[in-house]
Amino acid sequence: MPTIETDVRGFVTDNFLFGRKNVSLDGDDSLLEQGLIDSTGVLELVSFIENKFEIKVEDDDLVPDNLDSINRLIAFIETKLEEAK
Repeated sequence: MPTIETDVRGFVTDNFLFGRKNVSLDGDDSLLEQGLIDSTGVLELVSFIENKFEIKVEDDDLVPDNLDSINRLIAFIETKLEEAK
């Protein structure tokens, strides 16, 4: 059964690393600082999160603290899922 980390890492690899498995991306690496995502990439991430995990990402949620690394994305998704219970 896929985990949130597996799903998020797979999405980032497929969509922003274009499937390059040889690129090392640690959980705390900044997606913005590494130039992996830009404003369009953030919108793609939001769409993925909303569709995959069936949660609503509000405008106030669109901050680097929530979306700038694999670990931050996982924590954000877990928080939103917990709030939805």
